[in-house]
Amino acid sequence: MYDMKNLEKLKALGKGSEKAMKAFWAFDQAALAEGAIPKKYKELMAVAVALTTQCPYCLEIHKDAAIVAGATEEELAEVTMVSAALRAGAAVVHGTHLMK
Repeated sequence: MYDMKNLEKLKALGKGSEKAMKAFWAFDQAALAEGAIPKKYKELMAVAVALTTQCPYCLEIHKDAAIVAGATEEELAEVTMVSAALRAGAAVVHGTHLMK
């Protein structure tokens, strides 16, 4: 089901809900714009979220954007380990719900 060509269908999706899609793109651009947090860090955060949500589209898009913003392969490796630690940590702390 995953195919980057699916992103070409975003225009059709936007035609079906133009107002909401325009608002989404404006929000997306504002959230990822250079600000108090540099763009590179925002893109690394986006990679971390994409790793935890396991969205292949977001991984591809934000990995490329992080590299353009100056992220190194070492930083991408570290963000992967941070994401893995948080995902594993969530499983561990949710395990407390299983205890009496």
